[in-house]
Parts: sequence; structure tokens; C-alpha cells
Amino acid sequence: MTKKKELTVEEKLRALYDLQLIDSRIDEIRNMRGELPLEVEDLQDEVAGLHKRLEKLNADLSTIETGIKDKKVAIEEFKEAIKKYTEQQNQVKNNREFNSLEKEIEFQNLEIELAEKHIKEMKASIEFKKSNISETQTRLSAREEHLSHKQAELNDIMAETEREESLLLQKSQEFTLDVEERLLVAYKRIRNGVKNGLAVVSVERGASVGSYFTIPSQTQVEIAARKKIITDEHSGRILVDSALAQEEKDKIDAIIASI
Repeated sequence: MTKKKELTVEEKLRALYDLQLIDSRIDEIRNMRGELPLEVEDLQDEVAGLHKRLEKLNADLSTIETGIKDKKVAIEEFKEAIKKYTEQQNQVKNNREFNSLEKEIEFQNLEIELAEKHIKEMKASIEFKKSNISETQTRLSAREEHLSHKQAELNDIMAETEREESLLLQKSQEFTLDVEERLLVAYKRIRNGVKNGLAVVSVERGASVGSYFTIPSQTQVEIAARKKIITDEHSGRILVDSALAQEEKDKIDAIIASI
């Protein structure tokens, strides 16, 4: 079994900075999308919810309309009963039977009044439901149009960047293989602990990129010598000299340009 070549400190620094440049480009691509994927997902959920609301409102409307039809049928049955009882009154032989039929007629009339009251209430409910349906449809149309625009925007960004991101992720994995486990763990820990994801930065004008704290001259000399891994005492980031950083940036820019 061939033993893996032991990297020099300079090679380790180059591998770390290469990995940082690749990962930073991936970060840029994802930042281009920003909150757009989540915004599209939220809009999709909202549109689905409005569709369900419309389905329920229409189902309720259908139920109410069926209820009105049933009440109208019942009213006709009550009227038929009244007609029948009235005819029977003309044939009765005593007041007791007449009064009994009169009570039935009164009861049927009360049932008609109650049914008509229910119909009136249901018609009012229908108007309310129709108003809700109209408002929901208007809102749904607006949200669907907004979703369509956002989805198109996301699709455009994805079309431009998806292939590049996929290839960059592969490159990131490749560069990871050139970094020893201990340094890789430190790199990921630092990267996850800072907002901009920069775990390896260059020294520019006597300070690490993104920092206002001046690095002592002797430390700058040691960084430029590339003989040991040096971290910024303020941010904890791994430091590389500007010349190495430029060389690796040119190399990575060429790789990205070829993708």
C-alpha cells in the first residue's frame, strides 16, 4: 500500500485556501438565491391553502343550496297536507274532529313559517359564502401570479448556477481530500462560527482581511515564511500571506472559469 505523501506547511496552507475560495464561491451562489427558495415554498403552501379554502367554501355553498331545495320540497308537502286536512274538515261529523284537523293545519302552517325562516337564513349564508369565495379567488389569483413570478425568478437563477454549484461541490470534496483531518475539523469549526464563512483569510496592509486589528510585524514575517499554521488571535481565522492568496485565487478563478 502506497503511503500518502506528507504535505509541507505551505502545501497545507494552499489546500486550505483553495478550499476556502471554492466554498466562498458556493456561498456566493447560494446568497444570490437568498430567501427566494423559502419565499417560493411559502407561496406554494399559501396557494395550496387557498385552494383548500375554496374547495370547502364551494362545498358549504352546495350543501346550503341543497338545504334550500329540501326546505322548498318540504313546504310543498306541508301545503299538500293543509289542503288534505281542509278537505277532511268539510266531511267531519262533529266539532272534535274538526278541531283536531284545525290543529294539524296550524301545525303545518307553523312548519311552513319555520321552513321559510330557514330558507331566508340560508340565503343570507349563501351571500356571505359567495362574498368569501370571491375574496378568496381574488387573493388566490394574486398569490398565484406572485408565485409564478418568483418561481420564474428562482428557475432563472437555478438555471444559471445549479450546474456551477454542483461542479463546485465536487471540487470542494476533492480539495477536502488534500487537507488533513485535524485542519479540516478546525476549518469547518471556524467557518461555521463566523457570519461570512471565512475560515482562512489573507493578510492585507498589516491586518487580516475583514479585521482592523494590526498583526505584529514578526507574526507577518512568520506568516510569509509559510513554515507553520498561524491563526488570528482576535478572530481565530487561519492566516495566509497575500502573495500565496493571490496565486491560489488566480488558480481557482481559472478553474471556476472553465466550469
